[in-house]
Amino acid sequence: MAPRTGVCARTRHRFPLFPPADWINPVERRIWWERTVDVANVIKRILPGLSDSDIGRLISENMRGQLKHYLIAILAMVLVAATTAATAWIMKDIVDSMTNPDDRVRVFLVAGAVALIFFLKGIATFVQVVALTRAGNRIVATQQKKLYAKLLRQGVSFFNLTESSDLLIRVTQSAQSARTIIDIIVTSFVRDLLTLIGLIAVMVYQQPTLTVISLMIGPLAMFGVRLILRKVRAIMAQELASLTEIIKVVQETSAGILVVKAFSLEERMADRMNSAVGQVEKRSNAIARLEAVTSPLMDTLSGVAIAAVVALSAVNIFSDAPTSAGQLMSFVTALLMAYEPAKRLSRMRVSIESNLVGVRMMFDTLDRKETMTESENPVDIGNGPGEVRFEDVAFAYSNGQPVIRGLSLICEAGKTTALVGPSGGGKSTILNLILRLYDPQSGAVLIDGVKLSDSSFKSLRDKISFVGQGTFLFSANVIENIRVGRPDATDDEVINAAKAANANEFIVALPQGYHTQVGENGVFLSGGQKQRLAIARAILKDSPILLLDEATSALDSTSEALVQDAIHHLTRGRTTIVIAHRLSTVLEADKICVIKNGALVEEGNTQTLLEKDGLFRQLYDQQFRGVD
Repeated sequence: MAPRTGVCARTRHRFPLFPPADWINPVERRIWWERTVDVANVIKRILPGLSDSDIGRLISENMRGQLKHYLIAILAMVLVAATTAATAWIMKDIVDSMTNPDDRVRVFLVAGAVALIFFLKGIATFVQVVALTRAGNRIVATQQKKLYAKLLRQGVSFFNLTESSDLLIRVTQSAQSARTIIDIIVTSFVRDLLTLIGLIAVMVYQQPTLTVISLMIGPLAMFGVRLILRKVRAIMAQELASLTEIIKVVQETSAGILVVKAFSLEERMADRMNSAVGQVEKRSNAIARLEAVTSPLMDTLSGVAIAAVVALSAVNIFSDAPTSAGQLMSFVTALLMAYEPAKRLSRMRVSIESNLVGVRMMFDTLDRKETMTESENPVDIGNGPGEVRFEDVAFAYSNGQPVIRGLSLICEAGKTTALVGPSGGGKSTILNLILRLYDPQSGAVLIDGVKLSDSSFKSLRDKISFVGQGTFLFSANVIENIRVGRPDATDDEVINAAKAANANEFIVALPQGYHTQVGENGVFLSGGQKQRLAIARAILKDSPILLLDEATSALDSTSEALVQDAIHHLTRGRTTIVIAHRLSTVLEADKICVIKNGALVEEGNTQTLLEKDGLFRQLYDQQFRGVD
């Protein structure tokens, strides 16, 4: 006889349902197992109502990795189901032995069996909970790691278009929803289903006719549950949207508290929060009502069934043989115990639907196309001199409005190039393109002759140090924030970088010196102090290309002079590209490029540009002579 085969639902690969007996090698058996086991497909065949593609993907991607823990949990659930059925079964012997107490041996045997049943059930329940918890926690951790790794691979444009509150919901709630759905499916298909089957078997054995009458409630309960499911999806989607709004309000309040206070926005922010909280409360109540309605539905139908059983067993109209008290007690016990697993099974689909919205959000994030990808065969930029070149570059952000128009520019290696011009002209965008935070729509940006689109991210970022207008500090201490520039730097190297940035003096005056916590985004530091820490970590990184975007804008005149002196020493022998609105900081640059409306309109040194009497001369006169 030819061996029975099956077909993998995903790959359509045909495989034997049972491993050949001669497969002794454990590696071969593992390969067979990975090809054969398709838990999602099995569950879909058992219950077609759960054939949602997201559920299948969720199970196939997560359960196999935690198969050990789930197998342990399943074995424990089988034991729980068996002991539950045994509890109902032994009620017959309990009642019969109680009616004949003189048979001491039977009484002690029954008592011992009862103790053993409940002992085994307790141990199995403990093992089930621990195994499920471990598997569930690992799934949550794995999914959150995958989600965060996916976010890190996204380009800056993704974060510009996606609110941080939405990302928080996706990373936290979605992973928890994934764990909840798998737990519901496993417990429902194993513990609850097997328990219900075992109890029904006891009922059939003791009173087959009354069992048929009792089971008539099933189709009625399922019909009621299907009506409930239609409302769950929409309500859960709206609830997650309201949760996102709550997080958004809290984030904006924390980050913008000065604006909130200065403009007396407390009442307006409170109204936003109250509205969002009220919506979550309203929808949570709606979900609770929908889930809870299954209980009175099952209670009513079960009550009717039990009442009918009691009445019919009393008159005994369906059998000529007398029913013993023990048989009737065993049947009624099994019927009453079957109520809870039947109720959980009837509510299973509602619970799954309420969590599917989060799972779909998770898959949407994981499947989102990455906005910035590395070349399939990335090129290492190498240790060249650091020349930066723009060749006919055009760029526009997502709104489609052109920011850079046909820009051709050379920033010579080892020299300082200053970018000046009116605000909004595209100067910061030029630095963003050099960092490859965005790719141009046409043209190319090159470093030492290598197109950035062909280079590896690591070699590019290792090549560049950057200090921007808005200094960001991590919620850590001072030394850790400076060490961002070079994680393997020693404490002495960090301190030397701080001294070079003229930051050491204020750092040592802090309560714990270099080990002082700076707070969220450096809230405990002044703007000038934060800027000097940013300069210190750029100095520590010691890259051949240095990008400075208004690096001294937050400093007072004294601090600016100190930092300018530090930068002057730092830029020697390095390719430096600096953006400055205060022309006094770039008058000694090797080359000044005047950028207006995304195009290069003038270039040269200070003397050459002043002689041209162009846009640079106008800016110079406005700042140094007060000419309108």
